[in-house]
Amino acid sequence: MLKNYFKIAWRNIVKNPSFILINVGGLTVGITSCLLMIMFIRHELSYDQFHSKKDRIVRVIMEYSFGESEPTKGNFTSTKVLPSFKRNFAEIESGVRIADVNRVVNYGEHLFNEEGFVFADSTFFSVFDFKLLQGNARQVLDKPKQIVITASMAKKYFGNSDPVGKTLLISSDREPYLVTGVSVDPPANSQIKYTFVASLSSLGPAQEETYFDANDYTYLLLKDASSIPTLQAKIKPFMAKEMAKQIGTYINYQLEPLTSVHLYSPYSGFEANSDIKYIYMVSGVAILVLLIACFTFINLSTAKSVERSKEVGIRKVVGAVKRQLFWQFISESSIITFISCLLSVALVSATLPYFNQLSNKSLAFSEISSPVILLSLLSILLIISLLAGSYPALVLSNFKPIKVLKGAFKNTTTGSGLKQWLIVFQFFISIFMIACTIVINSQLQFIQNKNMGYNREQVIVAAIDSKIVEKIDAMKNELKENPNIIHISQTNYTPVSIPGGHTMFRGDQTAEKAMNTRGNKIDEEYVKVNGLKLIAGEDLNHQDLLDASREKEPYFHFLINESAARQLGWKPQEAIGKKIFLGDWRPGEVKGVLRDFNFASLHNTIEPLVLYPANFGRTLLIKSNANDMQQTLNHIAQKWKIVAPHRPLEYHFLDDDFQNMYEAEKRIGKVFSVFSAITILLACLGLFGLSSYVIRQRIKEIGIRKILGASIQQIVYTLSGSFIKLVFISFIITIPLVWYLMDIWLKDFAYRIEIEWWMPCIAGILAIVIAFLTISYQSIKAALMNPVKSLKTD
Repeated sequence: MLKNYFKIAWRNIVKNPSFILINVGGLTVGITSCLLMIMFIRHELSYDQFHSKKDRIVRVIMEYSFGESEPTKGNFTSTKVLPSFKRNFAEIESGVRIADVNRVVNYGEHLFNEEGFVFADSTFFSVFDFKLLQGNARQVLDKPKQIVITASMAKKYFGNSDPVGKTLLISSDREPYLVTGVSVDPPANSQIKYTFVASLSSLGPAQEETYFDANDYTYLLLKDASSIPTLQAKIKPFMAKEMAKQIGTYINYQLEPLTSVHLYSPYSGFEANSDIKYIYMVSGVAILVLLIACFTFINLSTAKSVERSKEVGIRKVVGAVKRQLFWQFISESSIITFISCLLSVALVSATLPYFNQLSNKSLAFSEISSPVILLSLLSILLIISLLAGSYPALVLSNFKPIKVLKGAFKNTTTGSGLKQWLIVFQFFISIFMIACTIVINSQLQFIQNKNMGYNREQVIVAAIDSKIVEKIDAMKNELKENPNIIHISQTNYTPVSIPGGHTMFRGDQTAEKAMNTRGNKIDEEYVKVNGLKLIAGEDLNHQDLLDASREKEPYFHFLINESAARQLGWKPQEAIGKKIFLGDWRPGEVKGVLRDFNFASLHNTIEPLVLYPANFGRTLLIKSNANDMQQTLNHIAQKWKIVAPHRPLEYHFLDDDFQNMYEAEKRIGKVFSVFSAITILLACLGLFGLSSYVIRQRIKEIGIRKILGASIQQIVYTLSGSFIKLVFISFIITIPLVWYLMDIWLKDFAYRIEIEWWMPCIAGILAIVIAFLTISYQSIKAALMNPVKSLKTD
């Protein structure tokens, strides 16, 4: 019997190729979109799940404040934390400290400035499940000057030869490190990324006497996952005792489960974190796209089923029961859905590279065979088959055969209430997606156009080391031979990455009144390179660097921003010449006050900032004019080889750092842009198919109207009006939801746009225009038909 159902279903499908084309096309696009987003969501949720001890591993977050300032948190800790905690807390089984410090690596003729170079405790491969292809996990990092490399680095430096036992020369000092092991490359869903892991003991004796020197990541392996709350409760009173002698200083530590870092932590690590709210947004988009494809199918199936009312009537006359009719329609919808699922799998393979570019991920097509994806695909197949087949089956199986065979059943409107509400819901989704896209892209445009208070254009950022620092004047002189290079600054941080961790207080107050501040070491050209604006006082000069570098009684001239001056209790002009302390050992005075600039993401308000003179920064900022950038870069590369042959030149632009801060927002903006286009396409596809069936049902009415003198415009308006009203209803329903949800999203930004009335209106007008154009084709075609031919239609 089941075989017969599918055989008849296939015959009915083949007889209606246009019906098949619209339905299969719409479902294929919808299912493909949904599968891609499910793959993305699965990947994001799988971060760090491959570690066997994942439930027992936590990352340590430092919380600190000085004086009366508000506590600040960060993901770096001092090397003292791990040994101190292991001695005092029985809950801890082991742990690992990781220092993320890029190094120059040299082997034979190979010389590279390698990112992903880390130093770690010998427990690294015991705590984490990064598989070693060669070497013993407990021994590969147990001595100084030992190093483990990834398989890709082994191939890069040693080709097909065995790297274990060979020596790599590390850093500008060409220190020899023995290769003791080879590991697999960290998987894409690992928050911890590395290319080289060197023994932490290579850096010399750990500075374990202070909690202040916070430069490392610290991970703890607990004996029992359930002890995390217990340990967390013990840390605060323990640290209060530890810091009892440090009057006015507060330090505490928070524990973050390893598997929560990628989606729930505000503190990034080896790569930028994502955010669980974006997973919710992508999940919502996936559901909406699938729903709109499903509703298109249901609407067209329902409309098409009306044309088969006589077939159903005959079947009932010859003895067919409701159950048989039900399974007949389910069989047809199952075949169409199954074909769409197969085509979707093929389309996923074809579009995955483009989706990876869109999402900035490296998803593999093989992931589609995972149980989660296969179960999702099976669920989609069953749900759509049942939804699309059930309604027409239930409606038609209730027809009275005699009335149907007499032609008493005709569809003379846009359809039943269900069909009308399905159209409303389809365009509700489309308008919602378009309106959200407009708001998100408007905020991104605001970010791009906002005056950040510094000039990020034509600024080249290059890393330098101690050898280059020793020859920094020679490097600057060589580079400035090119007239396109205007200014060069030696610093620690660019204007978009200035860290916290500093304290500052007035000279007429004690350290107990200190406030937290961000700080950066700069030279006399930093302000000029970055186009910062002085609103009071003067810029630093070379003498200020000499005063700060004196061995005995160094004295500092500081530049502070408006926020720092305000928090210290001064107006910009009042601050000039006032004595302040940076920490408790950098005395000096305020030389200049800078206009506030956004040195962090626009998610955050501007914090107090101090810039102080130093000539040992490890970053070079090169300001160029707009003339022939490529020639300027060639000049820099040429001079770099002369002054620093030991280190390859690697550079990027300051604007790249700025753009990277908003990678997650740009990614979600692209996702909404692409899938809002898909939703409007699917909605119009369904509207096109549905309107063609409705117009076909009203063909005699159109002929009569033409005979009675109706113009083409009147007929088009009559046929289109009822559909456009439904789209307008969708628009009205969408406005408050878009306003509410997008306002919640925008609240995450300290600096944001306000949602304007025109944003959802543009989405609504666009949807109405597209819907009208979609229906107009069918309406004009019907209006131009010869009325005599229309009246002959049965």
